[in-house]
This record gives sequence, structure tokens and C-alpha cells, in this order.
Amino acid sequence: MSNIYIAYHFTIEPKDSSNSEQAKQVGSDILIAQLEETAFESFEETETGISAYVQKDFCSDDILENIKILSDENFKISYETNEIEPVNWNEEWEKNFTPIDVDGICHVRAPFHPETDAKYEIVIEPKMSFGTGHHETTHMMIQHLLELDVTNKKTIDMGCGTAILAILAEMKGAQPIDAVDIDNWCYLNSIENAERNNCKHISVYEGDASWLNDGQKYDVFIANINRNILLNDMATYVNCMNDNSILLLSGFYTEDFDAINECCEKLGLTFESKKERNNWLGLKYSKK
Repeated sequence: MSNIYIAYHFTIEPKDSSNSEQAKQVGSDILIAQLEETAFESFEETETGISAYVQKDFCSDDILENIKILSDENFKISYETNEIEPVNWNEEWEKNFTPIDVDGICHVRAPFHPETDAKYEIVIEPKMSFGTGHHETTHMMIQHLLELDVTNKKTIDMGCGTAILAILAEMKGAQPIDAVDIDNWCYLNSIENAERNNCKHISVYEGDASWLNDGQKYDVFIANINRNILLNDMATYVNCMNDNSILLLSGFYTEDFDAINECCEKLGLTFESKKERNNWLGLKYSKK
């Protein structure tokens, strides 16, 4: 059973009504990014904004003190809180987790699902981590990886969630592989999932882009993170890419393409291809 959690239900109302849905999404992304710097562990998008969850033991009266977007004049943000009784999260996701098939090549399932004869079968126990393959962004990143030859390529999965992409990369021959996530729950879950899939070449770390340094160079760089974090950290990513390396990006909408693409091109990357799924994008770039 989990600890008792406090839920913060944020309502986000953009002052700019000309494109309110996109503005609300931007506000949600920024709010989540700032809340991730505190004790909040997990987030859920809602019709009016987001819900954020923090263990009661780590919740304090000043937990929102440094959340700058709450005083941003471009948004009107209000919130309500409630206490959530202990929940067996494992039992909850088991009720709704269904296997995923990606192009008949990659099968993602939970430990309690039967095995298949898929070329790549990944067993994931996500708990509260992001990255089961159900979301459009993870699905497209799997498709991109399936198309790549990553044999003996040094790879990083930044914002790894469940480490599903790092695991697939190893199955396809990549090594060594770093899987990095700022969320402690994701960090622990990624270690579990790497072991569950008998991975030998994945090292899991807790951190964000600040964990990277000039001495780290990768042949394949994977980042399935929200738009604003990508734009903020892109220069750091590119600095850690070898010549002729590949960058796979997702976590943003089709209308964000121009901003992402402009950022990548300014940093010397070459656009290679894109995938689109239910208004989400998955992009591939190369560093010549």
C-alpha cells in the first residue's frame, strides 16, 4: 500500500483567449516542470488543467512558494486540495493495463499478460511512471527506434519514465545505455524494469539535463519530454551528441513543430523525418 497523498487540482485559465487550448497546454507544461522541482511525484492532465500528487509527509504550507507561474500575469491559476486514502496503485493499473502492439514487431505487456512471439517483447510494470506504450508519444518513439540500426551505439534515454525506450534500444543491440529521469519513482521503476527484461547494458540515473557534462557523448539521444523542457535543454543535448548521431524527440503537439524545429536547426541539427499520431509529434534529427 502507498502512503497517504495530497492531491492539488489546478485550474488553468489563459488570459489569451485567441488560442486558449494551446495556451492552457503551455501553462500545464510549465506548471508541471516547476512542480517537478518540489516534492510532487506524479501528475495527471484534466479538462481544466492538471492534478498533482505529493506524499502527505512531504507536503508543507510553503510547497508552492517558488512556483512562479502561479503569479504569471498570462495565466489565472487556482487550485483545490484533498487527501487521498492509501491506494494499491499496482492493483489500480492492473485493472486497466492492456498489452500494446506496435506495427506487429514490438509487443509491450505487463508481467501478468501471456507471452507472445513478437520480435521484441517488453515487460513493463509502470506503477506511477510514464511510459507504457499507450501514449502516442511513446508509441511513436518505439516506431522510430524500430526503424534505426542502433547496434553498439551509445544511447541515452532522457526522461526515461519506465525505461521502456532504453529497454527496446538494448534489445536492438545498443550499448552502453544511460536512462535518466528526475522523478525518484521513475528512477526506481526503471531499475526494476531493466532487471525484469534481463538488460545488462542499461545504467539508470536520477537527474535532469544538469546531470549531463561535456565529456558525455552519445550516438543516439532519446528525449520524450514536454515542449518547454526540450526547448530549454536542447543545447545541452546537442553538446552531448557525437557527429552523425541521431536525436529522437517527442512529448509535444503538431502545432509545436515550428518552435522545436527552429531550435534544432539553430543548433546545427538536420531534420530527417516526423511521425504524427492524434495531434502528437515524434521527430528525428541528425547531427552531421
